[in-house]
Amino acid sequence: MIDTRRRNLVVAAVLLAETIMTVLIGKFGDLYGRKKMFVISVVLFLVGSFFAGWSESMGMLIAFRAVQGLGAGGLMVTSTAIIADVVPLKQRGKFQGFAGAVFGIATVAGPLLGGLFVDHLSWRWAFYVNIPLGIAVVLVALAALPTIKADGHPKIDYAGIALIALAATGLTLVTSWGGTEYAWTSPTILWMATASIVLLVAFVFVEQRAAEPMLPMRLFRSRVFTVSGILSFVVGFAMLGGITYLPIYLQYVRGESATSSGLWMLPLIAGLMSTALLTGNVISRTGRYRVFPLVGSVGLTVGLFLLSYLDADTSYWVMGAFMVVLGAGIGLVMQVPVIVVQSTTNYSDLGVATSGISFLRTMGSSFGVAMFGTIYANQLPQHLVVPQGVDPRAIASPAAVHALPDALRVPIVAGYAETVQMMFLIAAPIGLVALLVAFFLPQVQLRDTSRAAATGNSGVGESFAAPPSNSYDELRKLVSTVVAKSEEDPGLAVLRRSGVDLPLEQAWLLGRVYRASTDDGVATLDEIAELTKVPGGIFEPTARELVRSGHLAFGDDGYRFTNQGADVFAQLVRAWRGWLLDHLEDWHEPDQRDFAQALDSFTDELIESGRQLSRV
Repeated sequence: MIDTRRRNLVVAAVLLAETIMTVLIGKFGDLYGRKKMFVISVVLFLVGSFFAGWSESMGMLIAFRAVQGLGAGGLMVTSTAIIADVVPLKQRGKFQGFAGAVFGIATVAGPLLGGLFVDHLSWRWAFYVNIPLGIAVVLVALAALPTIKADGHPKIDYAGIALIALAATGLTLVTSWGGTEYAWTSPTILWMATASIVLLVAFVFVEQRAAEPMLPMRLFRSRVFTVSGILSFVVGFAMLGGITYLPIYLQYVRGESATSSGLWMLPLIAGLMSTALLTGNVISRTGRYRVFPLVGSVGLTVGLFLLSYLDADTSYWVMGAFMVVLGAGIGLVMQVPVIVVQSTTNYSDLGVATSGISFLRTMGSSFGVAMFGTIYANQLPQHLVVPQGVDPRAIASPAAVHALPDALRVPIVAGYAETVQMMFLIAAPIGLVALLVAFFLPQVQLRDTSRAAATGNSGVGESFAAPPSNSYDELRKLVSTVVAKSEEDPGLAVLRRSGVDLPLEQAWLLGRVYRASTDDGVATLDEIAELTKVPGGIFEPTARELVRSGHLAFGDDGYRFTNQGADVFAQLVRAWRGWLLDHLEDWHEPDQRDFAQALDSFTDELIESGRQLSRV
């Protein structure tokens, strides 16, 4: 059996590295290009996977799991950004839904595949399996992804990131080592705790003066952000802590294989996914959300308390029911913090506020794993009594425990069961903390964009995915969801709004001519074909109609706008912008320069419709 304290560090190393990388990679992508950062993230993940699988010591495993975490954090952010770069705005909501579905599938399939590798190959193959997949991803990315770099040059808050990384690492080590590796009153723990608190104070000081802070302290002046952040922290704490240590019960107490233990975790995932979907749909329809964190916190408390009754004789039906309760509690709370924060934050703070909620959730996950592990490690020696004549090393694995004769096995299994019971019993008040915090969450008017994004698979997936790195990308993701969920084709609505007396296909082709003629004022059918990936001859009849109506002029070099055509196109642009303003009217920021620029860019993307705007 892997030492519990070091098991905590293996998991915490991934979470901490992933959290820091999600903050950095978005900025680097804006500076150097998302394709390059995506490839680097995959390579980091591959390097970490290979050497983690090759590890011959726990120190080496922890170090390369951290490298793997850096790659994973980068992939979470850059994959979302690449969807925005290569998928037209009108279709992006559908692809975000696919990403959410992948999240659900991966949550279920990951533990099962990991268990299969452990049971039939070795634990090392849980890492090695990533290598051929990662190589294929790199090759496809190099060949197929466009090279796109943002126009802006963001400033990176290196000092803030370093301070919070060191502080979080120190506090994680305190919660992992306290009472196990070292006494809580030992100089090592006391000095580490003091240093971590000093680093947190320094982080607050730096963030108040940074040009582009990682987590602006002004956000905490908002009651909504503060309460939502604490809720996210608690959800991460309970979810990762429970999911990490339930397999110990399943394998050591129930004697399940690694594969079966992954399978028996499905009730928890089912409870989480079903209530998250229900919550998102109800919030989308009604705009009411406050009841969900209240009920979810009760479910979280009850679920953890019920898990404290698990023993060797608990039936699978009862065990599954307990897991469903815990998962349902988490699912009821998980989406609310992001939805509420996005409905109360100004556009200028949208990116950092959303990423701040994600950051606090991941920090909660790291501390949850460490704290659950510390409780487990402290309780195990008190309950596990090795029978006389049995070598303690002979019970270091579940298979070894359950290979013992009944007379020796029963007291050992009982010791593991009592330890797990006490761990969940001590952890149960976490839900009460969430309940107390949830009472302070006010009911506010939700923006239409936030309500739309709460519905369906994309809402579930986005709840635990890394958010975009800036306000523009975050708002663009929300707008794409609104466009995708429009009951009517936006093109028809905009055409009516513009007052232009043209068929939809002719209005659409004017936009393509505009795009193809930006360099020299002339567009050819071949250039339009390149833009749309459709044979140019298909557009020739429509282009002739526009020439006859006086909107386009045709010459030897191609098509160009007439004055009449330019005026009509300007009407269409104004209509698209007005349509967007109608759907974003609850932002109340049309006069803010950054918001206005984002609005112009979204209008540009919608007009383009068939090809993503290139920002090389």
